[in-house]
Amino acid sequence: MPIILLPIIFLGLPLIEIAGFVLVGKTIGLWWTLALVILTSLAGIVLLRNQGLSMLRNATRESQEGRLPGKSLVSGAMVVIAGVLLILPGFFTDIIGLLLFIPAVRHLLWSLIGKRVVVMRTARGTSATYRSENPQHTKHASEPTVLDLDERDFHRAPNTSSPWSDPDNRKD
Repeated sequence: MPIILLPIIFLGLPLIEIAGFVLVGKTIGLWWTLALVILTSLAGIVLLRNQGLSMLRNATRESQEGRLPGKSLVSGAMVVIAGVLLILPGFFTDIIGLLLFIPAVRHLLWSLIGKRVVVMRTARGTSATYRSENPQHTKHASEPTVLDLDERDFHRAPNTSSPWSDPDNRKD
């Protein structure tokens, strides 16, 4: 994300939310507006708890079955973001949060970003890499090769002639 977008987001989002409060407050009144803000915050907490735990269970089950957990993890992250957006006061963030709770919207976002997601799982002495289900994905020359080494694969002996080495261990 370009750095120029950060000030626009941090200045623009509060202005949009303030405008939303003014418009909704004029339409339905102050007390109903405050009640609506509190209601959406409570709904966000409840939905985050229920949907978040469900997504976590699905991701764990898929991982244990050896399937790609990437979609479940990203979908779970979107649910967490949606819950946080609902908890925050404001109507614009509530709309985005409610949209992220809709599975079709999450599926659409996954289809846009799923090609770039790589999930890596490591366990004692083993590692597995899952790529998204995109069969056209091929490794490009710009993508780095990752080598996962442990102590058995690589060991560096200390340089005793270095002035920064421990003087008690130096051989003179």
